[in-house]
Amino acid sequence: MKRVALFLGLALTLSAPAFAGDAKTYQVTGPVVSVTNDAITVMKGKEKWEIAKDAATKTSGEVKEGDKVTVMYRMTATSIEAKAGAAKKGGKAK
Repeated sequence: MKRVALFLGLALTLSAPAFAGDAKTYQVTGPVVSVTNDAITVMKGKEKWEIAKDAATKTSGEVKEGDKVTVMYRMTATSIEAKAGAAKKGGKAK
């Protein structure tokens, strides 16, 4: 019995890093304003949400303007530029 518990614990520990890199999934639902090969624009309330897509984007059926859709997406950084932090003001006088 201890071997089974040990095996399950080890399996869970080793599989955890595989899930750690997945970004949180979000969704937006509304009518399609426009759709191209590179993006879909959905009206959410009074705002237009343009979400990039590519050949790997899974789509069920043919999406056209006016269709109500739910788009699942993730926010992923494409680049990060670091800048030096500002010096703290109000340091102690000597």
